[in-house]
Amino acid sequence: VQLVESGGGLVQPGGSLRLSCAASGFTFSSYGMSWYRQAPGKERELVARISRAGGSTKYADSVKGRFTISRDNAKNTVNLQMNSLKPEDTAVYYCNALVYSLNYWGQGTQVTVSS
Repeated sequence: VQLVESGGGLVQPGGSLRLSCAASGFTFSSYGMSWYRQAPGKERELVARISRAGGSTKYADSVKGRFTISRDNAKNTVNLQMNSLKPEDTAVYYCNALVYSLNYWGQGTQVTVSS
């Protein structure tokens, strides 16, 4: 299983970023996918989750209405569209897959929201 994130960077408050995760090594369409984040000195937290076919999503309260998770099962990718970014969204963002009861993580991509 391999998960490779991209799309992080530095953005001003109120701006937008789109993160992508390219997955390989497993039957992507058979598993739900998630995005987590970890800020300095804090525990890793769930940001958003999407079901296998994309029909069901779940968000942390702190990002509801601002972030949108989506997936493309033909391309084996899962995306996180982040709008109205706030300084408190600054963190390393990780793509996650739970495959055969094992957690797999990407290397993470840094998102920094600052003026």
